[in-house]
Amino acid sequence: MARIIFMLALCVLLPALIIAGRPMSRPFRLQGKVYCDTCRAGFETSATTYIQRAKVRVECKDKEQKVLYSMEGTTDSTGTYHILVNEDHGDETCDVILVSSPMGDCMTADPGRDRARVVLTSYNGIASDTRFANAMGFMKDEILSGCTTLLQSLMEEED
Repeated sequence: MARIIFMLALCVLLPALIIAGRPMSRPFRLQGKVYCDTCRAGFETSATTYIQRAKVRVECKDKEQKVLYSMEGTTDSTGTYHILVNEDHGDETCDVILVSSPMGDCMTADPGRDRARVVLTSYNGIASDTRFANAMGFMKDEILSGCTTLLQSLMEEED
């Protein structure tokens, strides 16, 4: 009986362990944007600019908050980053985090928009290998002129 259980476990567990240890044939393509909040509004507006050469990092942690995976990326001319993730992180919590901005007057990370949670697993019903993260932002040191009018017009639209 023990021999049958051992053989069954060997036939089921061994292939699963081999597959889990190998990189994925089609990696996840993690994508998001980094912006400069020129009005210090805490969200994107029509005055928002996107930051080229901003650095971001994706980190995946286990339940004890130990970092198990980390990879950095840089934004392109449109403020968009693309990071390839070759592993499934279904049992981990993954966040994209702002690292740095090349803009001297827009280097302070917005505390509410400095990270974005992402799901990096194939076992969630999402057919695409592309994963999108919410936009993250740095705040401009000095508010641009015209922001007061812009924000007032946004408030009027809400009423």
